Amino acid sequence: MKETIVLYPSPLRGHIVSMLELGRLLGKHHPRFSIIIILSSASTAAPVTNSSSITVLHLSSTAAPAAAELDQTPFDLARHNTSNLRLALAAIASTADLRALIIDGFSDAAFPVAAALGVPTYYYFTSGAAALAVFLHLPTLHGSTTKSFKDLGDETLNIPGLPPIKASDMPWGMHDRSWRMYGYLLDACRNMISSSGIIVNTCESLESRIIRVIKEGLCVPDRPTPPIFAVGPLVESKVDGDEGGGDTTERRHECLSWLDSQPSRSVVFLCFGSQGRFSAAQLKEMASGLERSGVRFLWVVRPPPQDASAKSTSGSNDGDDTSIEKFMPEGFLERTRERGMVVKSWAPQIQVLSHQSVGGFVTHCGWNSIIEAVHAGVPMVAWPLYAEQKVNRAFLVEDAALALPLSMSDEDRSVSADELAKQVTELMEGSGEGKVVRERVLAAREGMVEALSDGGSSQVSLAAVAALWKRG
Repeated sequence: MKETIVLYPSPLRGHIVSMLELGRLLGKHHPRFSIIIILSSASTAAPVTNSSSITVLHLSSTAAPAAAELDQTPFDLARHNTSNLRLALAAIASTADLRALIIDGFSDAAFPVAAALGVPTYYYFTSGAAALAVFLHLPTLHGSTTKSFKDLGDETLNIPGLPPIKASDMPWGMHDRSWRMYGYLLDACRNMISSSGIIVNTCESLESRIIRVIKEGLCVPDRPTPPIFAVGPLVESKVDGDEGGGDTTERRHECLSWLDSQPSRSVVFLCFGSQGRFSAAQLKEMASGLERSGVRFLWVVRPPPQDASAKSTSGSNDGDDTSIEKFMPEGFLERTRERGMVVKSWAPQIQVLSHQSVGGFVTHCGWNSIIEAVHAGVPMVAWPLYAEQKVNRAFLVEDAALALPLSMSDEDRSVSADELAKQVTELMEGSGEGKVVRERVLAAREGMVEALSDGGSSQVSLAAVAALWKRG
């Protein structure tokens, strides 16, 4: 029977894309394995693979519970699909030599299913080692206090391997221990610690100190830490999409043609992922900051939520048919048309970052965006919005010096026009801290390329985990 590895991502596009890249990597370097990726029937905007080494299976459709019953957490769809997953895994195991199941944090409900079938389970951590340190240390933090992180406010948390983190900067789903989301996250962290291993979308050179601290067991002081395999970074190989997804066409995006006409490394790119929405007031403030900076810019703008009181992010598509011009200061587009371009909702992020005209990136600190920027050698300005992005910002700014920070409101993550203009200008002029960041990013890019090359640390890590499956 063929040695088989099954991958089961949560039905979030970024997780599916990253897991698919892992499957492609395994198929390329370890073709002895048959790779099956199982997708939930709820998976939307799932990328299509034409890789002959990967088989895609879709779970049988099951009527989903009401949204109110689920509280709309990312964990619930996987929890709802456990019976279908059990049947699918049993069917695979009956005809193939099933060596391992690889899941991500949000598909954690698969862990007990695999355990009941006797299948070794590995977690694929789609973010970096900095965020992984937080997840592995959460059970320890949970046991050290009865308070929620939201009630600790600015109190400093000491997480091994990381700069001091304010309790309020912890990933959003961890803020209140009475939330269902918190319970799911805590269960996922405990299961991750009990798993056969953790595969991380990073490389040794990018996060060497944090990876070393994790491997030494400092994040999990009361139990053995599972084997850690840094096999990345895995950047989407089909470069027609960004982290947030979006409609794509065979036609070259107009923003790339515009970039062709700009001087080398002169354009700052602003893009904030699929959930990066700002209030109308914040959009005007950002426009004013870009205008004051005098810097060339390419800005991807999503219309704000229909609720004008919304402060920052929303996953809603409400307002997508609205003209962007109405949210800009009067005359802004005309006054900046010689040096700026505003794109509605989506741009091909990987292609943009790889363009020779792009010299800076204002980012929400999503991990996919970070590794895409470093892979392209583009320095960043960090504007975290949601999820684990404040943790990523701490790594980027304080640990790795790959980005400049923005002073922002703790309440609503808002940034003033003057602050945006100041940091964008410093980054693009390449003086002071901007020069340091630019040099550090170029060095990080070299380390990343080396890690991914033949004999590099990421390939060695991939071979190490594959060797465990061969012995299984």
